[in-house]
Amino acid sequence: MKKIEHKVAIITGAGSGIGRAAALLLAQNGVKVVVSDINESHGHQVVNEIKSMGADALFIKADTSRASDHEMLVNKTIEVFGRLDIAINNAGIGGPLAPTGEYPIDGWQQVIDINLSGVFYGLRYQIPAMIENGGAIVNIASILGAVGTRFSPAYVASKHGVVGLTKAAALEYANKGIRINSIGPGYIKTPLVMDSLDKDTLDMLVGLHPIGRLGESSEIAELILWLSSTQSSFVNGAYFPIDGGYLAQ
Repeated sequence: MKKIEHKVAIITGAGSGIGRAAALLLAQNGVKVVVSDINESHGHQVVNEIKSMGADALFIKADTSRASDHEMLVNKTIEVFGRLDIAINNAGIGGPLAPTGEYPIDGWQQVIDINLSGVFYGLRYQIPAMIENGGAIVNIASILGAVGTRFSPAYVASKHGVVGLTKAAALEYANKGIRINSIGPGYIKTPLVMDSLDKDTLDMLVGLHPIGRLGESSEIAELILWLSSTQSSFVNGAYFPIDGGYLAQ
C-alpha cells in the first residue's frame, strides 16, 4: 500500500494478538513501527519478526494505564524516528467475570484504567505530536462497545467509552488533518480469548457469530491498515464492527 510507506506508527499491546498482526502488516507496507507492550519478551519477538522482513521497528515497554508512559512513548518515538503519523490504541484486558452487584472494585478500576483511560492517555499525547503533519488514530473497541453482555460490566463500559471518546476527539481535530476512528472486533482468536476459555465456551462463542467461526487477528489488521492509510481519507469519527455478523442479529 504505497500511500502508507515511510509513515511512523505506535501500536500498544503489540506483543500478541491483534496488535502483533497490525504491527506485522503495517511493517510489510513500509511503516516504521514502534511496538509497545508491557511484556518485554513478546515485544522484542515482534520487533525481531519485523526486522527479519527488512522493515524498521523499535520496542518500547509501556504500561498503558499510566499517562506518563504514554508521554514517554510518544517522546521516544519522535526522538528515534522524527515524527508520529499513526497510532493504534490496542492494549486491553477482559477483567473479572461477575454480576454488577458483586463486581470487584479493584477489577473495575484495572479494566477502566487500561481499556478506557489508557486510550484517553494515548490520545492526549499522540494528538499534539500529529498537529503539524496530520495523522490517523485507530482505537480498538469491541462489539461490546455497541451492545452489552452479562457479567462483564467493566469491559462493556470501557469499550462503550472508547467509542464515545473516539467520536468526541474526531470532531475536535477533523479540521486539523487528524482522523480518529474506532473498530469493534467480534470474538477473535487471540491469547485473551483462546487461553482463558474452555472448549464448550469457545463453541458457544462460535455459535454467536452467523459466519460460523471466530475471527482472525490478521482480518482485524487489514481494517486497521486501511483506516491508517489515506485510502480512508474521508473516514472520521466512525465505528466499524468487524464481527462475522454478530451485531446484525
